[in-house]
Amino acid sequence: MNTIFDRLFVVVQYFLPARLVGSFIHRLARSRRTWLKNTLIRSFTYLFAINITEMDAAQAIDYPSLNTFFTRALKPGARPIDPEPLSICSPADGTVQQAGQVAAGSIFQAKGMSFSAARLLGTEPADIKPFDDGKFLTIYLAPHNYHRIHAPLDGTLQRMNFIPGARFSVNRATANSIPGLFARNERLACLFNGKHGPYWLVFVGAMNVASISTAWAGEIVSNGEPLREVFSADTAPAFNKGDYIGHFNLGSTIIVIFPKDTATWDPSLQPLSTVTVGRRIGLL
Repeated sequence: MNTIFDRLFVVVQYFLPARLVGSFIHRLARSRRTWLKNTLIRSFTYLFAINITEMDAAQAIDYPSLNTFFTRALKPGARPIDPEPLSICSPADGTVQQAGQVAAGSIFQAKGMSFSAARLLGTEPADIKPFDDGKFLTIYLAPHNYHRIHAPLDGTLQRMNFIPGARFSVNRATANSIPGLFARNERLACLFNGKHGPYWLVFVGAMNVASISTAWAGEIVSNGEPLREVFSADTAPAFNKGDYIGHFNLGSTIIVIFPKDTATWDPSLQPLSTVTVGRRIGLL
């Protein structure tokens, strides 16, 4: 149940100049002034109880900016990848918000609210017909989580759609209150194809998320216009299960969508359960 504070937080977001705030956070998080970035990193580590034993640097302040600390890699072996050939691995560390079935082109959000899968993906309803009755999983990445995203399966990138949008928070209180939240926020939808068929992986931006970075295109910064790219057989980036795909520059949520009759989620995937990169979350 949302508290009075939660409801107030949601209302305030409608009036907050989210892009102005995001631009400020973007500059602040990239500052390399030693005193400032060290203060920011130490404060962030303390406030969010960051597990610094896994990071790939000796000390947190070894990172040149707050953003590089936030998007840090981990030590080799920190996230072992499930070796079962037919397993689906979690693409992110985080908390499960929802795990279920795509119903009549809609994805369940919370409290009786659903949103259009076509709108989320920035595509036509006909394009998502193969995904009707398929499976979806929504993972929320909190500030303390590892924020790099990894391939849940082997696959080749077929298409990416960058869709500008709002920058509401994506925490549970906001997801319980704002209709169509994930299909309203700025997002990057990526269609992959592997030997077992296609799947979508969607990066959903949020408050303070100034950009999304990918392994194939670097940092994608919004100029207010959609960005769509279809990859040919010669240019399509290919990934093995567990490979780094991209990261959020502060924030957010990942949604994975599989076609009908291709994926079965592990029964442990319930709202508020936690997942980590490489952990088996389902089977093909």
